[in-house]
Amino acid sequence: MVERFDSVVIGGGMSGLPLALRAARHGRTAFVERELLGGTCLNRGCIPTKTMIASAKRAFDARAAGNLGVQIRGDVHVSLPDVVDRKDAIVDQIRAGSYKAVGRSGDLELIEGHGRFARGRRLQVGDRTIEADRVFLNTGTRDAIPPIEGLAGVDYLTSRTILDLRELPEHLVVVGGGYVGCEFAQMFARFGARVTIVQRGARLLPSEDPGISEVVEQAFRDEGIDVLTRTACVGVADAGSALRVICQGAETAELTATHLLIAAGRAPNSDDLGLEHLDLALGEGGFVAVDDNLHAEADDVWALGDLRGGLMFTHTARDDADVVYGSVFKDQERTVAGRVVPHAVFVDPEVAAVGMTEAEARAAGHPVAVGRQEFAGVAKARAIGATAGFIQFVADADTDRLLGCHIVGPEAGNLIHEAVIAMTADVPYSAIGRAIHVHPTLAEGVNAAAGGVHRPSQS
Repeated sequence: MVERFDSVVIGGGMSGLPLALRAARHGRTAFVERELLGGTCLNRGCIPTKTMIASAKRAFDARAAGNLGVQIRGDVHVSLPDVVDRKDAIVDQIRAGSYKAVGRSGDLELIEGHGRFARGRRLQVGDRTIEADRVFLNTGTRDAIPPIEGLAGVDYLTSRTILDLRELPEHLVVVGGGYVGCEFAQMFARFGARVTIVQRGARLLPSEDPGISEVVEQAFRDEGIDVLTRTACVGVADAGSALRVICQGAETAELTATHLLIAAGRAPNSDDLGLEHLDLALGEGGFVAVDDNLHAEADDVWALGDLRGGLMFTHTARDDADVVYGSVFKDQERTVAGRVVPHAVFVDPEVAAVGMTEAEARAAGHPVAVGRQEFAGVAKARAIGATAGFIQFVADADTDRLLGCHIVGPEAGNLIHEAVIAMTADVPYSAIGRAIHVHPTLAEGVNAAAGGVHRPSQS
């Protein structure tokens, strides 16, 4: 028996969930999820990792309290089981709200199981066969596993499994120096583990401004994290109670690790959906190619969130859902073209950016003006003992148009939004310099970087 729906949404992540709830206002909607609502962000990414990072930060601050004249007697001990339990409780509470919202929607049916298309665009979920006028794909991504010799024969961790680790590693080796690898590396170092990062590229966080990478790498080294750049992990072998990790490159070495984390990027969950039955060919890397309205190369099929490649953040996924809902169900002119998308990396010092780097702006042919303020010159940063890093603006010198902003330092993820609003509203770069900011705040540094009244006289 074939069941008819107006829409089917496959995947309950940060695009699929809001889109399914809203699509159900316009007809019977099937909502297919093979695991748990909330996707990577809620279950395996943003929320659980930032919850655990908060615990690690408390431990670090306690150990460093003497720098602010506060003496803590005795050792600071982290109970990893308690940290994991707290993380699970917070995630469970938020996820329960998602299930409650779905349960209240009368025309939305949650179907739990793996969906795969078969002949005639029919979606098979267990013993149920579904047809729908509109198909929305939001199946996300998973950890990419690189071809490292011997890796298949040993136990290793991914960004999914390390979140449930209840015993502190003696020596954690992290393969990959992107945002996932860096966040976990610092987190576990602050929990008390010895940590080594093996990064094939020339620097950590290679997609960021090079100055940001320098600040983060120095902070990691100051905290005792071993950083091996221009170095590849080429082999892994079981060594009884430990692992042998063989590295080659600028730092050729053989490491002995108790735990190994693979943080080498993401791969799309597109290989077991039967997309060929939708007459849908996959793009580069297995991602689903879409246009600016997120419509795929098949009739009445859209791809949202990480599955469509490009910028893969929770906030872009949510905006994807809004764009698709507006254009499909409300007949609005909605597009993802030209949207201003910031991002953050929750290491310490924190990283945030939006728009072009200086090098990208020059390569694009812009006459570039750069405004910069070191946090060491911001009074509030000195007061709280967090002076590493800087705020840097990139602007077009002829038009006064803001092209980008790059921050590494305290509360970078919050401070970046001043630049986001300016770029979205097309506010001139010089206007940020004219705006009076509250003293003493970290935001004064934003004004100072734009040459404003809060620029320290000694700068």
